[in-house]
Amino acid sequence: MDNKSDASGYWSANIRLVLVCLVIWAIVSFGFGILLRPALSGIEIGGTDLGFWFAQQGSILVFLGLIFFYAWRMNALDREYGVDEE
Repeated sequence: MDNKSDASGYWSANIRLVLVCLVIWAIVSFGFGILLRPALSGIEIGGTDLGFWFAQQGSILVFLGLIFFYAWRMNALDREYGVDEE
């Protein structure tokens, strides 16, 4: 990184990415698993209702997907700002 504006842009993009990932995870785990569970109870997946599935497995799978997405996007962001390891 050459100057302070690059550093602030990098951290701004990083924080924005973290916030987007947290919002997605909160919507899936808290929203679908708890708040929207009654609305999702009529839809079945794997022998149980969709709200229960999100509470037990869906939020975990989305979290794992978000980890891989964050790593992929941060690698691209590091290359863009010239702070990558390679």
